[in-house]
Amino acid sequence: MSKLILHATSLTLLVGQTWRGVLIVGPSGIGKSDLALRAIESGCHLVSDDYSCIWTSGGHLYAAPPETIEGLMEVRGLGIIGQGQRRPMTRVTLVALAQTDPVDRLPENEITPILGLNLPTTRLNPREASSVSKLITRLRQN
Repeated sequence: MSKLILHATSLTLLVGQTWRGVLIVGPSGIGKSDLALRAIESGCHLVSDDYSCIWTSGGHLYAAPPETIEGLMEVRGLGIIGQGQRRPMTRVTLVALAQTDPVDRLPENEITPILGLNLPTTRLNPREASSVSKLITRLRQN
């Protein structure tokens, strides 16, 4: 099993009895951690902030934190904080591409290939007030 460290924040949400994970990817400073912090306040759990160890097993993609940052988040204006609402790993079912450009009203289905798997993908502007609701809605659909 090969592992890869990806510049991505990973979250997970309990949907029914299944944890569904998302990798939030985008350039530094775009708002991945801010979006994650707001999503945690709305019921998601942190897996890893800023960097995620990812691997495949049984035809699925999984994410966990690197040991050095497990349970920690960088919150702009507050510094590095411990995050109690967290999970040690998640099965990733969605990729969220963080962008500052306006998001298409009716986007085409998009996928992101990672480690040989094609993952459903959504685009979000982390600074929009509705971005957390959109993220949670999409996680519930997968």
